[in-house]
Amino acid sequence: MESARIIAAAARIVRDVGIAEEIAQDALVAALEQWPRTGVPDRPGAWLTAAAKNRAVDLVRRRETYARKLAEVGRDLTEETYDPEPSGPGDIDDDLLRLIFTACHPVLSAEARVALTLRLVGGLRTDEIARAFLVLEATVAQRIVRAKRSLAKAGVEFEVPYGEERAARLGSVLEVIYLVFNEGYAATAGDDLLRPALCEDALRLARVLTGLMPEEGEVHGLAALLEIQASRTAARTGPDGQPVLLSEQNRGRWNRLLIRRGFAALERAGRGGDFGPYALQAAIAACHARAVTYEETDWRTIAALYARLAAVAPSPVVELNRAVAVSMADGPEAGLALVDALAAAPALKDYHLLPSVRGDLLDRLGRGAEARAEFERAAALTRNARERGLLLDRARGTTTDGRPAPEHPEPRR
Repeated sequence: MESARIIAAAARIVRDVGIAEEIAQDALVAALEQWPRTGVPDRPGAWLTAAAKNRAVDLVRRRETYARKLAEVGRDLTEETYDPEPSGPGDIDDDLLRLIFTACHPVLSAEARVALTLRLVGGLRTDEIARAFLVLEATVAQRIVRAKRSLAKAGVEFEVPYGEERAARLGSVLEVIYLVFNEGYAATAGDDLLRPALCEDALRLARVLTGLMPEEGEVHGLAALLEIQASRTAARTGPDGQPVLLSEQNRGRWNRLLIRRGFAALERAGRGGDFGPYALQAAIAACHARAVTYEETDWRTIAALYARLAAVAPSPVVELNRAVAVSMADGPEAGLALVDALAAAPALKDYHLLPSVRGDLLDRLGRGAEARAEFERAAALTRNARERGLLLDRARGTTTDGRPAPEHPEPRR
């Protein structure tokens, strides 16, 4: 949970994200060695950050450039407190945000920028990033290694850029925050459906960006999307941690404050004209938030919004989400035709939501045996224990009574 902040704090001192990651690991090892003897400190995050800073300072001291580095930092590096909040919208004093903009430097490819930032900021393992991108794990590992080398070779400054340079990196920054939130909202693997710390970090960074770039519609669009999605968190799992389908969620538990914040951000996103991909996804989320009950959901509008999204950000995953909306608006036969047309898409070959959606549509059509096979295939593909349990339950409970479609995560591009 603290690794991203520790890496960011160290990177501000050593100006090298690869070395900073090693220093963060050293700090965690020191905690494992000392805390069993001394006890866990009251503020473990501050302890770890201070330990990493001390190691970073020691490293810089051993270099001839120590005096210059110390002057650049301009603060007492041995300070043991750590406040990641920004000092103001015009001068973002946020090490995490600096880390994201550094990892999104134009010297890197778009794929490398996102992979590196997910690794450093999101704390995702290489296999989790690979699954989020629907690519091979070895490919992601190579991207991360090469990205660190490229940043070090180019001498990239650890800073938040300004002017045209900031705008040039914004697309990658938004995508990183979006994917970090998605991993927190629906964890790729593990025993828990949610990773709330990732959602909180992504939401906080999105809010910081709205202050930093108030005229950028897509910044507000992303913030709107995350606010509205985060509003459902309390209702998405039961007391035992099991997933709760969208159709069965207690909407009284949805956070109305976050929904209002999301609606306000969505309104700001639309002031500049046409919606971009994040604003369109936020508009889809807003349709769900406006419906008092599941039955009142405006699926026809949602299907139309997905069609617009597919036009501006084409993706087989977007088309899969559109198929679900079409099935709710026009019937499962219409949705199944769209899903079957996606079956050959290489990006969906091992994507568990494809057979999950197909199983639901077959179940609603009364084709129970086929539906059961699809749910079992989806369960075999997912690496999240909670999702697997839900899918196996659905396989055992296939019926002919036309049950509603399960919730699907926001489209991952």
